[in-house]
Amino acid sequence: MTKLEDRKKPAGPKPANKRGAARLAAVQALYQMDVSGGGVLETAAEYETFRLGKEIDGELYREADPAWFRSVLSGVVSRQKQLDPVVRNALTEDWPLSRLDSTLRAILRAGAFELTGIKDLPAAVAISEYVDIARAFYGDGEEPRLVNAVLDRIARDRSTAK
Repeated sequence: MTKLEDRKKPAGPKPANKRGAARLAAVQALYQMDVSGGGVLETAAEYETFRLGKEIDGELYREADPAWFRSVLSGVVSRQKQLDPVVRNALTEDWPLSRLDSTLRAILRAGAFELTGIKDLPAAVAISEYVDIARAFYGDGEEPRLVNAVLDRIARDRSTAK
Protein backbone atom coordinates (compact mmCIF):
# COMPACT_ATOMS: atom_id res chain seq x y z
CA MET A 1 0.00 0.00 0.00
CA THR A 2 1.19 3.50 -0.77
CA LYS A 3 1.32 6.27 1.73
CA LEU A 4 -1.29 9.01 1.60
CA GLU A 5 1.46 11.52 0.76
CA ASP A 6 2.36 9.52 -2.34
CA ARG A 7 -1.20 9.81 -3.65
CA LYS A 8 -1.60 13.55 -3.09
CA LYS A 9 -1.83 15.70 -6.14
CA PRO A 10 0.77 18.43 -6.54
CA ALA A 11 -0.25 21.82 -5.18
CA GLY A 12 -0.94 24.73 -7.47
CA PRO A 13 -2.94 25.17 -10.64
CA LYS A 14 -3.28 22.30 -13.04
CA PRO A 15 -1.33 22.71 -16.27
CA ALA A 16 -3.40 23.96 -19.17
CA ASN A 17 -3.83 21.84 -22.24
CA LYS A 18 -3.43 23.33 -25.71
CA ARG A 19 -7.16 23.98 -26.07
CA GLY A 20 -7.30 25.52 -22.61
CA ALA A 21 -4.43 27.83 -23.52
CA ALA A 22 -6.23 28.66 -26.78
CA ARG A 23 -9.39 29.52 -24.85
CA LEU A 24 -7.47 31.83 -22.53
CA ALA A 25 -5.76 33.51 -25.48
CA ALA A 26 -9.12 33.93 -27.25
CA VAL A 27 -10.60 35.61 -24.16
CA GLN A 28 -7.58 37.92 -23.95
CA ALA A 29 -7.86 38.74 -27.66
CA LEU A 30 -11.61 39.42 -27.37
CA TYR A 31 -10.92 41.74 -24.44
CA GLN A 32 -8.20 43.51 -26.41
CA MET A 33 -10.53 43.96 -29.39
CA ASP A 34 -13.28 45.29 -27.12
CA VAL A 35 -11.12 47.96 -25.50
CA SER A 36 -9.00 48.90 -28.51
CA GLY A 37 -11.55 48.53 -31.30
CA GLY A 38 -9.11 46.35 -33.25
CA GLY A 39 -10.26 43.88 -35.88
CA VAL A 40 -10.27 40.11 -35.72
CA LEU A 41 -7.71 39.51 -38.49
CA GLU A 42 -4.99 41.76 -37.12
CA THR A 43 -5.63 40.65 -33.52
CA ALA A 44 -5.47 36.95 -34.48
CA ALA A 45 -2.28 37.54 -36.46
CA GLU A 46 -0.70 39.40 -33.52
CA TYR A 47 -1.50 36.60 -31.09
CA GLU A 48 -0.35 33.83 -33.39
CA THR A 49 2.87 35.62 -34.32
CA PHE A 50 3.89 37.16 -31.01
CA ARG A 51 2.02 35.51 -28.12
CA LEU A 52 0.93 31.89 -28.47
CA GLY A 53 3.76 29.78 -27.06
CA LYS A 54 6.16 32.76 -27.06
CA GLU A 55 8.14 34.52 -24.35
CA ILE A 56 7.03 38.08 -23.55
CA ASP A 57 8.81 40.21 -20.96
CA GLY A 58 10.49 37.13 -19.52
CA GLU A 59 7.23 35.21 -19.18
CA LEU A 60 6.63 32.15 -21.33
CA TYR A 61 3.10 31.85 -22.71
CA ARG A 62 1.74 28.34 -22.95
CA GLU A 63 1.63 26.63 -26.29
CA ALA A 64 -1.91 26.84 -27.63
CA ASP A 65 -3.90 25.12 -30.36
CA PRO A 66 -3.92 27.86 -33.02
CA ALA A 67 -6.87 26.37 -34.91
CA TRP A 68 -8.98 26.31 -31.73
CA PHE A 69 -7.90 29.87 -30.92
CA ARG A 70 -8.95 31.08 -34.39
CA SER A 71 -12.20 29.13 -34.23
CA VAL A 72 -13.27 30.64 -30.91
CA LEU A 73 -12.10 34.15 -31.74
CA SER A 74 -13.66 34.31 -35.20
CA GLY A 75 -16.76 32.42 -34.05
CA VAL A 76 -17.49 34.91 -31.27
CA VAL A 77 -16.92 37.88 -33.57
CA SER A 78 -19.05 36.52 -36.41
CA ARG A 79 -21.88 35.36 -34.12
CA GLN A 80 -21.84 38.09 -31.48
CA LYS A 81 -25.31 39.36 -32.42
CA GLN A 82 -26.69 35.86 -31.81
CA LEU A 83 -24.54 35.16 -28.75
CA ASP A 84 -25.33 38.31 -26.76
CA PRO A 85 -29.06 37.50 -26.43
CA VAL A 86 -28.16 33.94 -25.38
CA VAL A 87 -25.89 35.29 -22.65
CA ARG A 88 -28.38 38.01 -21.68
CA ASN A 89 -31.17 35.43 -21.29
CA ALA A 90 -28.95 33.30 -19.04
CA LEU A 91 -28.12 36.24 -16.77
CA THR A 92 -30.44 37.28 -13.97
CA GLU A 93 -32.44 40.46 -14.49
CA ASP A 94 -30.26 42.39 -12.04
CA TRP A 95 -27.13 41.54 -14.10
CA PRO A 96 -27.61 42.91 -17.62
CA LEU A 97 -24.83 42.21 -20.12
CA SER A 98 -23.93 45.90 -20.20
CA ARG A 99 -23.17 45.78 -16.45
CA LEU A 100 -20.41 43.22 -16.93
CA ASP A 101 -16.83 44.32 -17.46
CA SER A 102 -15.09 43.57 -20.76
CA THR A 103 -13.20 40.54 -19.44
CA LEU A 104 -16.32 38.88 -18.07
CA ARG A 105 -18.22 39.58 -21.30
CA ALA A 106 -15.37 38.02 -23.29
CA ILE A 107 -15.40 34.88 -21.11
CA LEU A 108 -19.18 34.48 -21.37
CA ARG A 109 -19.28 35.13 -25.12
CA ALA A 110 -16.49 32.60 -25.77
CA GLY A 111 -18.16 30.01 -23.55
CA ALA A 112 -21.55 30.63 -25.15
CA PHE A 113 -20.01 30.26 -28.60
CA GLU A 114 -18.51 26.88 -27.74
CA LEU A 115 -21.67 25.62 -26.07
CA THR A 116 -23.97 26.69 -28.90
CA GLY A 117 -21.69 26.51 -31.93
CA ILE A 118 -19.45 23.46 -31.55
CA LYS A 119 -21.01 20.04 -31.88
CA ASP A 120 -19.80 17.06 -29.87
CA LEU A 121 -18.19 19.28 -27.24
CA PRO A 122 -18.85 18.05 -23.70
CA ALA A 123 -20.52 20.98 -21.96
CA ALA A 124 -18.85 20.16 -18.65
CA VAL A 125 -15.40 20.51 -20.23
CA ALA A 126 -16.12 23.93 -21.74
CA ILE A 127 -17.79 25.20 -18.55
CA SER A 128 -14.91 24.00 -16.38
CA GLU A 129 -12.30 25.61 -18.65
CA TYR A 130 -14.08 28.98 -18.69
CA VAL A 131 -14.60 28.91 -14.91
CA ASP A 132 -10.85 28.30 -14.60
CA ILE A 133 -10.21 31.30 -16.86
CA ALA A 134 -12.52 33.41 -14.69
CA ARG A 135 -10.59 32.28 -11.60
CA ALA A 136 -7.33 33.29 -13.29
CA PHE A 137 -8.67 36.83 -13.71
CA TYR A 138 -10.87 37.22 -10.63
CA GLY A 139 -9.63 34.73 -8.03
CA ASP A 140 -12.37 33.08 -6.01
CA GLY A 141 -14.77 36.06 -6.18
CA GLU A 142 -18.31 35.96 -7.45
CA GLU A 143 -17.32 36.16 -11.12
CA PRO A 144 -16.27 32.47 -11.48
CA ARG A 145 -19.57 31.45 -9.86
CA LEU A 146 -21.43 33.73 -12.27
CA VAL A 147 -19.57 32.19 -15.25
CA ASN A 148 -20.45 28.71 -14.00
CA ALA A 149 -24.13 29.56 -13.51
CA VAL A 150 -24.56 31.37 -16.84
CA LEU A 151 -22.75 28.75 -18.93
CA ASP A 152 -24.60 25.95 -17.13
CA ARG A 153 -27.94 27.61 -18.02
CA ILE A 154 -26.87 27.94 -21.64
CA ALA A 155 -25.80 24.30 -21.73
CA ARG A 156 -29.09 23.14 -20.20
CA ASP A 157 -31.06 25.27 -22.67
CA ARG A 158 -29.01 23.76 -25.50
CA SER A 159 -29.65 20.20 -24.34
CA THR A 160 -33.42 20.76 -23.99
CA ALA A 161 -33.60 22.39 -27.44
CA LYS A 162 -32.23 19.29 -29.18
